[in-house]
Amino acid sequence: MIRRNILLNPGPATTTDTVKMAQIVPDICPREKEFVNVMREVEDGLLKIVHADSSEYAAVLFCGSGTINMDICLNSLLPDNKQILVINNGAYSSRAVEICEYYGLSHINLKFPPNEQPDMRIIEQTLREHPDIAIVYTTHNETGTGLLNPIREIGRLVHRYNAVFIVDTTSTYAMRPINVADDEIDFCMASAQKGIMAMTGLSFIIGRKAIIEASAEYPKRSYYCNLYMQYRYAQEHGEMHFTPPVQVIYSVRQALKEYFEEGEQNKWARHLRVFHAIKKGLKELGFKIYISDDNEAGLVVAALYPDDENWDFQKIHDYCYDKGFTIYPGKISGMGMFRLCALGAIDQEDIEAFFVVFREALALYNITVPVKYVE
Repeated sequence: MIRRNILLNPGPATTTDTVKMAQIVPDICPREKEFVNVMREVEDGLLKIVHADSSEYAAVLFCGSGTINMDICLNSLLPDNKQILVINNGAYSSRAVEICEYYGLSHINLKFPPNEQPDMRIIEQTLREHPDIAIVYTTHNETGTGLLNPIREIGRLVHRYNAVFIVDTTSTYAMRPINVADDEIDFCMASAQKGIMAMTGLSFIIGRKAIIEASAEYPKRSYYCNLYMQYRYAQEHGEMHFTPPVQVIYSVRQALKEYFEEGEQNKWARHLRVFHAIKKGLKELGFKIYISDDNEAGLVVAALYPDDENWDFQKIHDYCYDKGFTIYPGKISGMGMFRLCALGAIDQEDIEAFFVVFREALALYNITVPVKYVE
């Protein structure tokens, strides 16, 4: 029996035992046809989750965490003498800006408040004033706060100005329903330990084949992190160019099987049940939620630290951790908050069990309930 921990952090997520055990397989060289067939099965499933037409889109696999996808898309898909527009209203879109800075990529950092959706008029004005924008990049769910960005509306605007739309869907893929065509997405991305609830070590980009193929002529800014090189090798050989995370890919195959058994709508409904149970439990304790109901993604709840001299997040974390529940600090510099996330193989009863433990922690450390805030 494997101890079941409830991870309320934004990934890795709680997994099923069947996904964990799927990694226990006979040793195999990843260049064997048997393993190539597993890779193809995984790629097909990843496309299917976002309703991507396999004649137009490809799923390209890489070793690494979700950030490798951001790096690859930004450095691989920018033509010479063009620039990137980053719609920035959170920690993960800020990371995209940092990637542009590290590579020396020409970019516009279009900043908005971290608790508000972007102003479409400003986005359009920026696109109109800068016809050399070739890529527009944004984050679907800013996991640092739980803010949802309106990707379909942004994508429609991006395509009106003939740019490529890249969306970081790391924390929405296989949770919130996504349809790449309807949502105007050219490229999206995720990693195995998030929405599909597999193990850490595999990331993937789903993107338009025609754009990937055109990028063969773009400046080469990285060897390992080049989208066209990986795509071409997979097309020709059915394999990743370099050694893949073999056991993780077996866990992904099992996770995809479980995803389709549960079903897109049922899985989203379960995540929403968890999300609403988290909000309900926090509000009953008096915590303030950072993102308004109108702007939330339905997957992450960021709660502000109370104004209580006894509040110590680390102590609360450690008490919950010892009882099998992991909570996570916030992501906005200078603002005290913690996050509870609705990811993973969990349901409403797990959240109810968590709040029993959380209340015990608050009582142990003499934190006033309902929690107080200085107005």
